[in-house]
Amino acid sequence: MPRASKPKNLSIRDVAELAGVSLGSASRVINKVANVSEGTREKVERAIKQLGYRPNHAAQSLRLRSSRTVGCLLTDVANPLYAKLYRGLEERLRPHGYMMLLANSLNQAEREIEILSTFVSRGMDGLLIAPGNERDREVLAAVRSLPVPTVILDRDMDSPTDSVLFEHVPGVKNLVQYLAGLGHKRIAMVLSQSPNRPIRRRTEGYRMGYKLAKLEVNEEFIVHLPSATSSAFEAVSTLLRRTDRPTALLVMGTTILNDTLNAIGAQRLRIPDDVSVVSFGDPDFAAGHVPAISSLRIDLEKAADEATALLLARMRGEEGPPKSVTLVSDFIPRGSCGPAPKKT
Repeated sequence: MPRASKPKNLSIRDVAELAGVSLGSASRVINKVANVSEGTREKVERAIKQLGYRPNHAAQSLRLRSSRTVGCLLTDVANPLYAKLYRGLEERLRPHGYMMLLANSLNQAEREIEILSTFVSRGMDGLLIAPGNERDREVLAAVRSLPVPTVILDRDMDSPTDSVLFEHVPGVKNLVQYLAGLGHKRIAMVLSQSPNRPIRRRTEGYRMGYKLAKLEVNEEFIVHLPSATSSAFEAVSTLLRRTDRPTALLVMGTTILNDTLNAIGAQRLRIPDDVSVVSFGDPDFAAGHVPAISSLRIDLEKAADEATALLLARMRGEEGPPKSVTLVSDFIPRGSCGPAPKKT
């Protein structure tokens, strides 16, 4: 097929003519509709490349009343677990012809309100959001007023919105009881400082586990850091230098976990002989660490499945009351957990 000269204003009609297919077939390929034969798709994609054609998304949006974009609001994608969730969401939406626009709120309420407003003004077809200020009245009001299909990710927000929630309480409660059964009476927990659902629920499960194990919580063993990416090295080192140091640590992955492991090494303590370690979340390096780090894990792939299924259904026009899917956490025991040391 000879290379065609590129006109000033290419249209989908030029693509269809060069590919030798109907206008409708070319449109289906460009809009990533599924019911197109492989042969037709190859012809159209070859013509697009040869012409250097770029779809006019503004015109498509007006014609289809769809921008084929989904807004995603996360607190900070520098957190590797958020990055992993985002990748899973993006991979599931792409085959349906949707591109995701990511915005980081950095836990700032004003920024979250601004981002939500921008998503709406830019004509997003749907939203996947995890605001860092779920209890802020203005943020809640902004979420309640969203005019497009929205799925909230692991936040307790009084809004008529679909949601995917992670059930943290039973997992942490059972984990504390498990460690108590190994003889641990001083179990510390290192988290970020946040009033959001994950932190509240984990703390609730921690206290419940202590109560069921008939142990008394030492409030100094609940350590809150400024954020999930804050350095935990000094805070954990301080805990480990105590004469009544904890014999087990429950810590958020990934940055906090890495700092915790470095602090344990700096104090010349051994895992699990001197201190047991469990990560909230299962970062990639946990299984390969020596010893491998036990994890309380939420299946992020499953979370991405559920969130995108809810959103796609709403964007297709499904109606009905808000739906909520709750995912339970799995404890993955590895070499970092052992009996409490006899002398501490």
